[in-house]
Amino acid sequence: MRIFQVDAFTGRPFAGNPAGVCIMEKPQTDRWMSDVAREMNLSETAFLLRIDDGYNLRWFTPEVEVDLCGHATLASAHVLWEKGYLRMKETAKFQTKSGLLTADYREGWIWMNFPATPDERVDAPAELLAALDVEPVYTGKSIYDYIIEVESEETVRRIKPDFSIVSKLPARGVIVTAKAKDKEYDFVSRFFAPAAGVPEDPVTGSAHCCLGPYWMKKLGKDSFTAFQASKRGGILKVCVKGDRVLIAGQAVTVIEGELLPSE
Repeated sequence: MRIFQVDAFTGRPFAGNPAGVCIMEKPQTDRWMSDVAREMNLSETAFLLRIDDGYNLRWFTPEVEVDLCGHATLASAHVLWEKGYLRMKETAKFQTKSGLLTADYREGWIWMNFPATPDERVDAPAELLAALDVEPVYTGKSIYDYIIEVESEETVRRIKPDFSIVSKLPARGVIVTAKAKDKEYDFVSRFFAPAAGVPEDPVTGSAHCCLGPYWMKKLGKDSFTAFQASKRGGILKVCVKGDRVLIAGQAVTVIEGELLPSE
């Protein structure tokens, strides 16, 4: 089987968020996919299996299977077009635990169509504030994550979470966000998910399914350019369309190999 490592949400190698992409020739067990993801040791590895109308797509961290992952979906579409599994003009169609996801290539960017996951305001749990050591402007919770708006981009960048506390929160992870200081971007964010085996995710497409609707309410518009301010960093275009969020990024293949038989 062919396996790849792709840097997603970046136009250059060694930035953005690295994802594994495994093109399977036949169905494999959950245990096998989990073992491969642990071997890849990336925040997510995507597993693709050709079906009648597109591909079945599943995502595994080194610890768990997840229901939605943006950067590994972006990486998967990139591999399918770059390696000739699909023609560049074809829409990549993925059947996933979050329903049908699609991706299209337009003018150098890969546009993905994801479900919106808007948050609802909640009182900030004391343990969350203790873990982040910040004064929130706003605290909400989506179906997956807490979202915390803080006063400035500088606050987002300097946060050093207590991961032992974050890992015990009743959520997949925590999004921290603020309005961008640089006029090139509308907002910045970081994402922490130690319970899923990902202390800090470099660039998180699925978090923007919540961030897009949130900043639409705050800024009064539906299209954004966003920056995820991890050490690697990543750029995303985000457009809210009703109950869907269009998320765009670029991708670069950095490793290509063959996964040898394990039996």
